[in-house]
Amino acid sequence: MQRIESGEIGSGEQLPSERELMAFYGVGRVAVREAMQELARSGIVEISHGERARVVVPTARLLIDQIAGGTRHLLRMQPETLDHLKEARLFLEVGMVKLAAEKATTDDVMRLHSRQADHRASMVNLDQFMKRDMYFHREIARISGNPIYPAIVEALFDWASAYYQAIVRAPGAEELTLAEHQKIIDAIAVHDATGAVKAMTDHLTRASELYRQVN
Repeated sequence: MQRIESGEIGSGEQLPSERELMAFYGVGRVAVREAMQELARSGIVEISHGERARVVVPTARLLIDQIAGGTRHLLRMQPETLDHLKEARLFLEVGMVKLAAEKATTDDVMRLHSRQADHRASMVNLDQFMKRDMYFHREIARISGNPIYPAIVEALFDWASAYYQAIVRAPGAEELTLAEHQKIIDAIAVHDATGAVKAMTDHLTRASELYRQVN
C-alpha cells in the first residue's frame, strides 16, 4: 500500500511478481497471496489468471459494493436499522432531485420519460418492475451531476430489496408509483426545484407508510 500510495507503482501498472515480492519483503508465497487477495477485495488491485496483479482506480460502485454484504446482514440482525436507511434515502434523494431540477437539460428530461415508459412496460414482471424503479431514481441521481450519487441510489435499493418488494406487491402500488414518478418528472422538466422536492418527499414518505401497512 505504501508503494502504491507513494506513486512508486502507479495506476494501471502491474505489481512485481510473486517471487520478487517474496524476496523484497522476506515472506513466503502464502503471505504474498493473502496480501494480494486483501488488496483485490479492497478494489486497489485487479487479479487476472496468469497475469501479475495490476493497480486500479476504485470506483464508487466498487467501494459501496464492498460493504453491501455487511449492510444486508445488519438489516437482518437489526431490522430497526431499516428506519435509519429510509431516513437516509429520503435525505439524499430530496437533495438529488433538487439538483436535478436545477440542472436538467432537454435530453435529461427525455431520458426520464424513457425510463418512465420502460417502467410502465415492466408492470407484468415484479423483478423487472423493481429494477426499472431503481433505474428511474438512478437517472435522477445521474442528472444531479455527482458520479457518486447513482452508485449510492443503486446500493440503497439493493440493501433494502425485501422492503421494496413488500411495497411493490401492495394492491395498486404499481400505478401509484408511476403516477408519483410522473409528478417528479413534470417538476424537473420545468426546473421547479420546490415542486420536485415536494413530489419526491411525498413519494418516498408514502412508500414508507405503505411498508408499515403491509408488514
